Amino acid sequence: MLQVACYVLTFLICLAALATVRPRGVRQGILLAASLALYLTWTPWFAAVLLTSAVMNFLVGAWLRRRPSWLSLCVGVLLNLAILGAFKYVPDLAQYAPFSSFGLLSRLALPLGISFWTFQALSYLFDLYRGEELDPSFAEFLLYMSFFPVTISGPVCRMPDMLAQFRCETRTSLNDIGQGLRRIAVGVLMMQLAKLLGRGILGSDGIVSGFDQVTQWSGPDVWCLAFGYGLQLFFDFAGYSHIAIGAAKALGFALPENFDRPFESSSPSVFWTRWHRSLSFWIRDYVFFPFATLRREVWWRNLALVLSMVIFGLWHKASLLFLLWGCYHGVLLVSDRQVQQVERKFNWNPPARLWTPLSWLLTMSLINLGWILFRAHSPSQAVQMFTAVFTPGTYGSHFLSLSLYLLVSILAAGYVMVVCVSVLLDRHSDSTSTSGVVALVVRRRWFWILPLYALILILVLMITFTPDGGAAQFMYRRF
Repeated sequence: MLQVACYVLTFLICLAALATVRPRGVRQGILLAASLALYLTWTPWFAAVLLTSAVMNFLVGAWLRRRPSWLSLCVGVLLNLAILGAFKYVPDLAQYAPFSSFGLLSRLALPLGISFWTFQALSYLFDLYRGEELDPSFAEFLLYMSFFPVTISGPVCRMPDMLAQFRCETRTSLNDIGQGLRRIAVGVLMMQLAKLLGRGILGSDGIVSGFDQVTQWSGPDVWCLAFGYGLQLFFDFAGYSHIAIGAAKALGFALPENFDRPFESSSPSVFWTRWHRSLSFWIRDYVFFPFATLRREVWWRNLALVLSMVIFGLWHKASLLFLLWGCYHGVLLVSDRQVQQVERKFNWNPPARLWTPLSWLLTMSLINLGWILFRAHSPSQAVQMFTAVFTPGTYGSHFLSLSLYLLVSILAAGYVMVVCVSVLLDRHSDSTSTSGVVALVVRRRWFWILPLYALILILVLMITFTPDGGAAQFMYRRF
């Protein structure tokens, strides 16, 4: 709660300052001081790691600007991977070390956001190598690495998009502040819904207990947990992204969108252009494209796609389950490409009314089934859950609470309803022919949306309130 209070106070101070101050240096100084101060509230030596990475990448970047070469780029990549690996992967591996001295490495804490700001640093080096004209000062580069709305869990930003905004001398407009605050409000509600899914209506009958405490599952149980966990992860991470993007917007900065209604996807390829977009596009631009262009054969392009998704999986954690999760999605993407090639080769155009719903249902089933690999504690648990899914005899019973089935169904239906209402409101607000009651509802939307939002938020908080509940946690913070 202390960090949340500090974040809110710092955000309000920056909001007031950037709405009145114009000089570039002063604006950058305020943001940099606020970002570093917030990062220091977690653990001081985390800030030392961040500062070390910033200094190292700034120097390597200067080297790349003077003499772009494979050597300078490889040095920068290896140094970044060494820092990331030392804190993210070595502690897990040290647990199996035969010497007690190596076992001490298992106690290394993971600096907050290290995966995200390391990827930002790498994109800066890659962009310089590709010839991007980037000349940030060290203060601007340090701000790029530590910008507080995105430091903990993204979205992953890129220097070409941020540098001009850091140098802007325009005061934040009231319109930007209003849009940003609205997105923050949406994010807060979504994160509370994720917390509700995690703990359940009764406090111990949610997604968390379904994975952590239940030891036997039926087919319906696994599907409920798979869809429920996908929804929980979406509400949590998309909610956090709304807060981060909204906070930056209120300060006058435009960040890349991280989610674009991924549950509307009718193919795996479309899903990965809608889910965790900033990281998906990072993997595409800096991993897949360089791999794929090494050879022209189709098999190599498919292999590059699978390898890119494996790296995507291992980015989360160096474990067998995440390796399998990345490989699973790589195979899905390759299979999707094969289907598209068959359609083009035979000029096959199935009826959209039939094919689109079937494709959507299959895509959502496969995507959500993959979350079992993402969330399971061990390969044996994943095998047990997949066995239940593919064993017809298990579909006549259930071991999870009926309240969890009800909760997942209600929140899924509620999300669909909100999306539909939002689309209709946007459509009618752009139409000049709208009249009558519909026009009144559209014009006065904030008169009824705000009380409805407050009512839903209060209801969710009442259900999820526990003496030690605190704020909703960022699930992606551990990555």
